[in-house]
Amino acid sequence: MDRDGTLMPDLHYLADPAAVEVTVGVGDALRLLRSHGYLVVCVTNQSGVHRGFFPEETVHAIHRRLNERLAPRGAWVDAFYHCPHRPEENCECRKPGTALFLRAADDWSIDLAASAMVGDRAPDIEAGNRLGLFTVLLPEAGHGAAVDRELAERSVAPDVRVASFGSAAAAILARG
Repeated sequence: MDRDGTLMPDLHYLADPAAVEVTVGVGDALRLLRSHGYLVVCVTNQSGVHRGFFPEETVHAIHRRLNERLAPRGAWVDAFYHCPHRPEENCECRKPGTALFLRAADDWSIDLAASAMVGDRAPDIEAGNRLGLFTVLLPEAGHGAAVDRELAERSVAPDVRVASFGSAAAAILARG
């Protein structure tokens, strides 16, 4: 899963764990996926670290807070992987690079062919496509046209496009 714009609203360089919100329906959908044996792993670009907006520890604190906010719904994210680099650093861990996905697959013995990627932007879908994941696009409200341009520019397409995280979970479960 992507983080900003997917599991939680994109608050643009979020640096305050107290401001963490969970997108409506995410907790119930994650609980449903977990009840069907899915592991929940979040891969997120967090260039605010290398831009000097916040330290690495803030990213970890935000992830802890996200899990605290999910807990009342009986849900959680099993693991978080983040890229701290700016786009111009051209690293392989920044989506659409696949290094963090491959690290997660190794750390958790994940079968990528049986996995899915849910994200709100073209780099999420492109990374998923590169790895052969089932890709679900959940464009954040109001960003549909910009995301469509990004997808066209990158020549990538999701397997499914949905309007809610609950629909993303249903699409993942429906594919078997």
